[in-house]
Amino acid sequence: MVASSPTNEARLRLDKEVREIEEGLRRSQHREKFTLQQRGAVRPNDLRRAMLDFNPQIVHFSGHGSGEDGLVLENDLGKAQLVSTEALANLFKRFATRGLECVVLNACYSEIQADEIVKHIDYVVGMNSSLGDDAAIKFAVGFYDELGAGYSYEDAYHGGCDAIALQGIPEEHTPVFKNIKKSPIKGNKSS
Repeated sequence: MVASSPTNEARLRLDKEVREIEEGLRRSQHREKFTLQQRGAVRPNDLRRAMLDFNPQIVHFSGHGSGEDGLVLENDLGKAQLVSTEALANLFKRFATRGLECVVLNACYSEIQADEIVKHIDYVVGMNSSLGDDAAIKFAVGFYDELGAGYSYEDAYHGGCDAIALQGIPEEHTPVFKNIKKSPIKGNKSS
């Protein structure tokens, strides 16, 4: 899990998201299959190094997105630094052959990045508009609860959307699941 909330952007409850994910995985049936590694206040070099250090199966980014401009990481002063869609897709592409299976971009307007990343990574989640902190946290918790119970990435996506809807938060259609082998699923189609 990599997270970024620059000082000159709206403050996000990234610590709460990590705590909730950790708690869900710790109590899950398949907890032995998961090791949650995290990096906060992520700068571009930190992201690259985290990929090298952990060689993850799943990358979960929490922070701000800026649509066509890219994702918002931090610079050395803790201020916002945009990372382009192309740079992100190229980084993740290199790890596709090293075991990276899924990328979750829990950031506003990150569907643009998801569209490029899914050309290289089988399963990607992005957001098609803005997403409030509560919805982002509920999505992450629902997603990892499903994975921890042994379900697929697609089931996990639906579990995340359900977790938003069950709280009465009207953003359950904001997450978008993309699979290189199928057409994208927009909004929650489960019953």
